[in-house]
Amino acid sequence: MRKLLAKEKGTRKKFRASFGQIGKKVNYKGYSEETILLKNVIDLEINQVVTDHIWFSFSKGFEKLNPQSGMMIEFEARIKEYRKGYVNKAYRIDQSKTDYKLSHPTKIKEVKNAL
Repeated sequence: MRKLLAKEKGTRKKFRASFGQIGKKVNYKGYSEETILLKNVIDLEINQVVTDHIWFSFSKGFEKLNPQSGMMIEFEARIKEYRKGYVNKAYRIDQSKTDYKLSHPTKIKEVKNAL
């Protein structure tokens, strides 16, 4: 599904998704950080699902919404390329591949009547 994102790399677009849950991750400094899971992310320009889920940091924009189960959220985000997979430079093993993600969500708001 993220192949649709590859075509739009580097652009900022509007998306809609349903709230999944709040989680936690350990950041690079070792501190626990809250995250938010959004499910069934739809590109509003083409009205098509671009990914089944995505995790974001639980920023103030999401915090202000006080997300509840089943809530539809609309936001803008930048489409970015990144590498994922296993890499071990000592043994010259590189099993990574290119994937695409959404980053820097802004203009976050609840959608009341999403059809």
